[in-house]
Amino acid sequence: MQAKRLRVLEQPCCAPGAPPLRPEIAEGLARRFKALSDPTRVAIVNRLAGADEVCVCNFTLRLGLSQPTVSHHLRILREAGLIEVSRKRGTWVFYRLVPEAVEQLAFALGGSPAPEGVLATAERTVAW
Repeated sequence: MQAKRLRVLEQPCCAPGAPPLRPEIAEGLARRFKALSDPTRVAIVNRLAGADEVCVCNFTLRLGLSQPTVSHHLRILREAGLIEVSRKRGTWVFYRLVPEAVEQLAFALGGSPAPEGVLATAERTVAW
């Protein structure tokens, strides 16, 4: 499979004076922001931001939620491209944050330098 080099946000979407976004860019941003609309998912992203990777078992203990509920939240974050499986060890699954995705959200709000582009493959999308 050949990788594609794609441009992402050319300008912040929500900063003062920002021009209108193309619909496909607006939809992608909305999907990621929607994934963060739940306090549990924000807590998961926060925990991952402070570690290289975190085992699912740690989320169930820290959040006081059942494993199926935690798995539901992780699936939503994974589908939004905010987190990914870093490794599996037996029955345990470890997750990590996709920093490029979080950087794109910060840029969209006008809070970080513009990403230069994205390399998209079947396995991962990387911004630079």
